[in-house]
Amino acid sequence: MTHSYDESENQGRGPEEPVVVRDRRRVDPQTGQVRPPGPAHAAPEPEEAPVEHAGPSLGETIMEDSVSVVSDVEKELAERTADLQRLQAEYANYRKRVERDREAVVIGAKATVVNDLLPLLDDLERAEQHGDLTGAFKAVGDKLISGLQRAGLESFGAEGEPFDPSVHEAVQHNTSPDVAGPTVTVVMRRGYRFGDRVLRAALVGVTDHEPGAAPVDPSVGGELPLGGGVDEQQQ
Repeated sequence: MTHSYDESENQGRGPEEPVVVRDRRRVDPQTGQVRPPGPAHAAPEPEEAPVEHAGPSLGETIMEDSVSVVSDVEKELAERTADLQRLQAEYANYRKRVERDREAVVIGAKATVVNDLLPLLDDLERAEQHGDLTGAFKAVGDKLISGLQRAGLESFGAEGEPFDPSVHEAVQHNTSPDVAGPTVTVVMRRGYRFGDRVLRAALVGVTDHEPGAAPVDPSVGGELPLGGGVDEQQQ
């Protein structure tokens, strides 16, 4: 009965594994010597735990954070640099505007002073024309005129100049075939400008070209012009 039970049990479990007996004693019972360490006496090595790649490592996380911080710093630096450049440009424009305004104020003040001296210059010019500007009086007048010219005063209005209504004030008008266009032929009062400012226009007489009249050739060496005399022209 027992034997038949064991066979049926063994048939259900399959073939049995062989039993291995390992002698783990350090001292050989037959020789009494200490056995060298071997596979039977070596301690089993711990199995390495499987590496799980569930997410980025600590080093990768630190690297990503560092790159993000550097990018933010570079962006902020670019914004601050642009702000600084804009402030420098605004300050440069402000300085130029202040210098321009200050120069305009200085020129305006000088022009006001010079404008008050124009009647004196007219008196000096009339005295010179009548021959009264002599001696010490002439020396003082020349120094005054030279100083005003160095400061920027410039006179205009001379016979033969083309008429310019922006700087000439015409008080007389004539026509003549000797001119090709409006020309200043008489100067009654000289005009003055200081820098780019016209302090006073020149009073002039203007001669315009006379249409339909041909200029007559003057005699050369006492001879009549070519083409005959007066009688031939009338014929």
